[in-house]
Amino acid sequence: MMKLFDTHAHLDDGRFDEDRDSMISQCIEDGVSLILNAGSNIETSLKSVSLAKEYELIYASVGVHPHDAATMDDTSIDIIGELTSNPKVKAIGEIGLDYYYDFSPRDIQKKRFIEQIDLARQLKLPVIVHDRDSHGDVMDIFKKTRINEVGGVLHSFSGSVEMARECLKMGLYISISGPVTFKNAVKTVEVVKEVPLDMLLIETDSPYLTPVPYRGKRNYPGYVRYVAEKIAELKGITVEEVAQKTLENGKRLFGIL
Repeated sequence: MMKLFDTHAHLDDGRFDEDRDSMISQCIEDGVSLILNAGSNIETSLKSVSLAKEYELIYASVGVHPHDAATMDDTSIDIIGELTSNPKVKAIGEIGLDYYYDFSPRDIQKKRFIEQIDLARQLKLPVIVHDRDSHGDVMDIFKKTRINEVGGVLHSFSGSVEMARECLKMGLYISISGPVTFKNAVKTVEVVKEVPLDMLLIETDSPYLTPVPYRGKRNYPGYVRYVAEKIAELKGITVEEVAQKTLENGKRLFGIL
């Protein structure tokens, strides 16, 4: 059976409260061998670490999403740093900028993004980056913080082929999620064709961004195979090859032995 690595999920989300254990068992039956559960604020980072402790296949990242950047205070960075003492915490994230919703003021988003990249540098951990409608400022911050020395991934990549090329030059991975299966996914399709297989990751962003044929329903890590199948189709290779390579890529980026 294929071994799949869902490199970005939010299994701590309330939508999994009633069936979390059985859902995770189903993931294993569906060939998912590893899941990276991403924190998005202090509360969900704590939950992410708890899930990683409870389930062997789950690893965690900790950090504060741009939506919650305004809730951060002087203790937040310290708490995130302390959480990384758990050996199953493999990244700082998800962090970044979101100019679509602007739930936090943009200057605060940028400040907290830079602070968390600096923390990742100190801890020698990669970053998981959220970028929505903020490509220019994200790229500027990458250059300012010398992101190539930190490493990481742009999760659920939504930029152009040109942006993907720039990110690759900085040594960053590109992660592809459910929207690649949507009919209007013109940009993402071109990105998949352009990015070398050894720099691609796959993810679900569960419970969000459910791929076709289950679009509109709750997403879960087992559906990552539909992302892998679409990438295989676009690159003219087997889905087994996509699964194997993206598994290797994820383990390499997150230091999972």
